[in-house]
Amino acid sequence: MKIIKYIGLVLAIVGIAIFTLSAFTGKHAVDKKSFNEWVSAKGFKSELFISSLSEKIVGKEFSSIALTKEIMSAARRSNEVVMSKENQKKNTIEKDKLIYLSWNSSYKNLVYPLARKTATIGWVAKNKGLFWLLTFGLSILGGLLYILPNYKILGPAGIKNNGIFQHSATNRGTLGLVAFIYFVSFYLLLYFFPNYLINPILSVDPIKNWLSGNASDQWFLYGFMYCSVMTVFAIRMFIKYRHNAYQLLRTSVVLFFQIAFAFIIPEILVAFNKPWFDFKNAWPLNYTFFFEWNINSLMASGNLGLFMLVWGILLTLIIVPVMVYFYGKRWYCSWVCGCGGLAETLGDPYRQLSSKSLFSWKVERWLIHGILVFAVLMTALTLYTFFAQIEPWKKLAIGISAYDIQSTYGFLIGAIFSGVVGTGFYPILGNRVWCRFGCPLAAYMGLVQRFKSKFRITTNGGQCISCGNCSTYCEQGIDVRSYAQKGENIVRASCVGCGICSAVCPRGVLKLENGPEQGRINPTEVLLGNDVDLIALANQNE
Repeated sequence: MKIIKYIGLVLAIVGIAIFTLSAFTGKHAVDKKSFNEWVSAKGFKSELFISSLSEKIVGKEFSSIALTKEIMSAARRSNEVVMSKENQKKNTIEKDKLIYLSWNSSYKNLVYPLARKTATIGWVAKNKGLFWLLTFGLSILGGLLYILPNYKILGPAGIKNNGIFQHSATNRGTLGLVAFIYFVSFYLLLYFFPNYLINPILSVDPIKNWLSGNASDQWFLYGFMYCSVMTVFAIRMFIKYRHNAYQLLRTSVVLFFQIAFAFIIPEILVAFNKPWFDFKNAWPLNYTFFFEWNINSLMASGNLGLFMLVWGILLTLIIVPVMVYFYGKRWYCSWVCGCGGLAETLGDPYRQLSSKSLFSWKVERWLIHGILVFAVLMTALTLYTFFAQIEPWKKLAIGISAYDIQSTYGFLIGAIFSGVVGTGFYPILGNRVWCRFGCPLAAYMGLVQRFKSKFRITTNGGQCISCGNCSTYCEQGIDVRSYAQKGENIVRASCVGCGICSAVCPRGVLKLENGPEQGRINPTEVLLGNDVDLIALANQNE
């Protein structure tokens, strides 16, 4: 069995290596038609930029790096001419000819569209299916071969976390740092430099074409990777937690919601010329839901679009709080949400890395609720400009536009926090960084769960042996053991009801329950060793 595991590990590493090395190596053939379509779509007004770039790249072949360099250089030269000292002195600056350049948007908005359109040559473009087998195929097969033997190797059913703090990959060692760097690098490329991911994007082109009849892009690549990784690591969860029916069912359900509602159904909608729509994605997690372009898109899509708009409002204002009242935020965070699904599958080996310190708890409270306030204010301003029929880009009395705030939130929260930090930092800060510190929907549901819900985790303090497993493996950084020692119900806004604390308890002390509100919060006066300074207390009594 161990030989099979080693073979699987080698295959997975080879597949990931080919996938990684294929980045930055895309091949492009720029023809006149593709170039003109790109110029027209982007609405460039600078004749210098268009003519000089056309002379440089049309009718020629480039690598992704070389094509990017040519486009960015031409844009900078054009901007230098427009903003020349001579034009400034004459006050003849033609601002409409300026090409907006920034590190976090130029490559995805300016370079990527042309790079994707012209990726028609090279071995990968001619052998997409074979390249998929060499990357995704080997990685998935290798992952399964590495995981499946654990059913026998780990022995009888039951939690096996032996050596997890001694392993370099799961305790911030060298392998953990390598994983951290790899995750962060991938997310930076995905969000800001997709022009370098052309070959990986081409590998899933046949699947995208089959589902919706369109060419793949970086987000379809991410969606397919997301579902693939969740599926492979869900099998790992099935094996590891096969003694616990709650974990088996929860993992199956969240995997179904991710694949069906966040991947397949939206693509089918696009195939029928309908808006891409994730029916389970609620505001404020789906922070663009009330943006003008989204509302207009839904309202222009007939009865189905109107239903999507009404459904999104009902989901946020009625369904979410009602479900939290009856079942706690676990119904969404641990059973439905794709972010939680990835955290519970790919992130499971890192759950013990979440900080349990009082300082982290203070940061968590201020940060996550601060982001919720940010999302609410941004949405309020967005709706104001929409109903007042004010263009989103127009400056308001406060000196900024709705677009400025939306862009800032999208960059800081939507990209950096939820993606780069939220997933990239799994090997460093644990698997629920985004859910614990940043998700505004989790903050919204947490307020309902804390003050108006039937959900609680009950404790049988008399059975607790203070082993600390529950606190160690709580991904939200809750000191579960302190509650169990006192026999006190756990009612915390941050708890996502994953049930792992109960699953790893050797004495059956913890139980996830939905019951009457009365008596749900039952603080006890039991003093624990870390609650007081015992020496100072003894000296005081003398």
